[in-house]
Amino acid sequence: MKKKIVFLIRDLNYGGAERQLVTLVKALDKQYFDITVLCFYPSSLLSLDKDLKDNGIPIICLDKKGRWHLFGFFWDLLQHLQGIHPDILHGYIGIPNLITIFLKPFFPSTRMIWGIRSSNVESNFYDWLGSLLFQLECLLSRFADLIIVNSYAGRTYYLAHGFPANKMTVIPNGIDIELFKPDQKDRIKIRSSWGIYQDMILIGLVGRLDIRKDHPTFLKAAALLFEERQDIRFVCVGSGSEKYAQELYERANKLSISDQVIWVKACTDMPAIYNALDIVVSSSYTEGFPNVIGEAMACGVPCVVTDVGDSAWIVGDTDVVVPPKNPEALKNTMKKLIETIGIYGCDRTQIRQRIIDYFSVAQLALKTEAALLGLSHEFISK
Repeated sequence: MKKKIVFLIRDLNYGGAERQLVTLVKALDKQYFDITVLCFYPSSLLSLDKDLKDNGIPIICLDKKGRWHLFGFFWDLLQHLQGIHPDILHGYIGIPNLITIFLKPFFPSTRMIWGIRSSNVESNFYDWLGSLLFQLECLLSRFADLIIVNSYAGRTYYLAHGFPANKMTVIPNGIDIELFKPDQKDRIKIRSSWGIYQDMILIGLVGRLDIRKDHPTFLKAAALLFEERQDIRFVCVGSGSEKYAQELYERANKLSISDQVIWVKACTDMPAIYNALDIVVSSSYTEGFPNVIGEAMACGVPCVVTDVGDSAWIVGDTDVVVPPKNPEALKNTMKKLIETIGIYGCDRTQIRQRIIDYFSVAQLALKTEAALLGLSHEFISK
């Protein structure tokens, strides 16, 4: 008999965690699982709804009105879940995780799973409500039946904050190697649309405009590198608050590299974006498992990363790993990689092969299926 599983997530807007949920849901074996995705908020125009619908995955949106729309929202959620009566309720990040615990008294036979997608979040990042919710997560984590973490760094961090070791398992993200792959036509098309000559070096930071991605360090490193080489251009791909975007534009202007930096909003054609780049940089000062690195490498693009989360493990090359918040080190490593590419060429096949070997969607699905089915068998045996 199929297991009914409901994934609970805030929304399906185009983000790393949301894309991983969609990737996982599409890959899970439908012989074993009857899947529904339940989201709190309606999605924007740039969302992942269509991908799920095209694959026959039901989506329920609760149309939450805002932060303080609580009782009506919870009642609607309860009604929908009673109609499904899932065997497994899988929260995805933060509040959806917490809600699974509040639902336990109503669904005593349902296994409650948490999805953790971050690591080493600085306390000053949270507002008072965020801080309270994190403390609640730490307190209530022992009531979850299983906690799936997407990075070893995340596991270490949450263990240090009181999460139960016996309920935590690490399942790294899966990268769709059929979607993310080298494509010379895409490279030419995107670079032409951006006005980038084919022999010009293009270095990109792909990620939402968020302070944790540390665009200022990337921009400073870019300015330092441009002082030494003028055959380079930079691109920042991602969306965020307009206020923060303006701050970054002003910073680029003060660093005198406004004409060298292209700003591109988040888009759905990410394989083409990666193929346009010669190097991808992840300058974050905190991460779990950054999808960007795996996706870029699957396209055969070399990456320079900060030593946070599981970034160093993903690239598997200490020569391209730098300390966070260190523009000089980032500049030097980018420069060295450019010179290496110029002298020896870029072995895109080898870069891509690491993702195929360690981080494929097939592995994500198999490990998740084993965890979910194992949890069900454990419950039956009790």
